[in-house]
Amino acid sequence: MHVLIGLGNPGSQYSGHRHNIGFMVMDQIAQDHGLGSFQGKLGGHLVQGRIGGEKVLLVKPQTFMNRSGQCARKVLDFYKPKAEAVTVFYDELDLAPGKMRIKTGGGSGGHNGIKSLDAHIGQNYQRVRLGIGHPGHKDRVSGYVLHDFSSEDRDMLALLLPALSDQLPLLLSGDAAKYSSKVLQHLVPEKSAHSPKNVKNATEPPAKQAASPPSAGVKELRVSSKPKTALGAAFDALLRHGRDKKD
Repeated sequence: MHVLIGLGNPGSQYSGHRHNIGFMVMDQIAQDHGLGSFQGKLGGHLVQGRIGGEKVLLVKPQTFMNRSGQCARKVLDFYKPKAEAVTVFYDELDLAPGKMRIKTGGGSGGHNGIKSLDAHIGQNYQRVRLGIGHPGHKDRVSGYVLHDFSSEDRDMLALLLPALSDQLPLLLSGDAAKYSSKVLQHLVPEKSAHSPKNVKNATEPPAKQAASPPSAGVKELRVSSKPKTALGAAFDALLRHGRDKKD
């Protein structure tokens, strides 16, 4: 069994906050893969199912961020998964929005949810760090993470969340590098069919043609241009759905 833990704070008032991106990922996965509704158990909201032939357990701790480890400990004691089967999705201040890093073990980076997990279940679990950017000064961090994403970042999330969900079988198979690469491909728009390079009889000389967009093989996860507004609307609908649910 794979245990996927998304970090966040319980309550509709927190549902759109940057600190709750882990919860957003869990909700997206459950919805996309038809896992059903989360149920209250062991200090969290849990749902089980199969994704790509793999058995998974999604967990949203309801003990508040700085006590996330309490719920995680209860879940591991009850289900007894292998240590390497735990993956945690959470917000990362030191990465820009639209970037992602995956690693196993390491420090908390000052993240209170990770500090709690480390204290209760140890450090040997896989971490999917999702960039939210930094407000610029440590005194502004608390208000920044406990605030809704900007409209621009919501457009990015409308691409990122489905990509994280769609490509999840790769992560479950143990191929974190390919998972990252495939998610990147969802975030970087394809070359425009109307660029001078692709238009017959283009009047602009070759030397002045616009440079091609970055290759899909680039390791950094970033959004190179603002996506269509319909994607932002899709995220807004998901956000309203999360706020309307009872915890």
